[in-house]
Amino acid sequence: MRGLSLTIGTPLKFIIDNIFLFGIAVVSGAALLIPALQPRGKRASSLEVTQMINRGKTTVLDVRTAEEFAKGHVRDAKNIPLADLSTRISELDKLKGRTIVVICQTGARADKAIKQLTAAGFNDVVSLDGGIAAWQAASLPTVKLSLSK
Repeated sequence: MRGLSLTIGTPLKFIIDNIFLFGIAVVSGAALLIPALQPRGKRASSLEVTQMINRGKTTVLDVRTAEEFAKGHVRDAKNIPLADLSTRISELDKLKGRTIVVICQTGARADKAIKQLTAAGFNDVVSLDGGIAAWQAASLPTVKLSLSK
């Protein structure tokens, strides 16, 4: 009986003796797990977005700044920066029956835009997984604008 209590107490004693290290392990594990558990919008790969665009009835919404948009964007994309989306979302009302593909630089801003669009009644909204960076990495075409007047 004495041997049993010794083996049960040993892991607890180890944790107490190393509480600081144990705490760091728990916090770092939680930090890695939390982003994976947070809900993200529906995503599509560069290939899937290309197929959607080719089928038609798809609108590409680029939520990057005008300067980022000018450096290279998907052809026929509509640019409404994320900072302006809440005030300009009415510009998209006539497109509620279409699929909206939201693009930003890497995908983080697109998730925020999807939440706003979904709250405004858009049902078919996806983001480009990896953003324009993934699009360009796949050697897909972009259009550049000149900002000079």
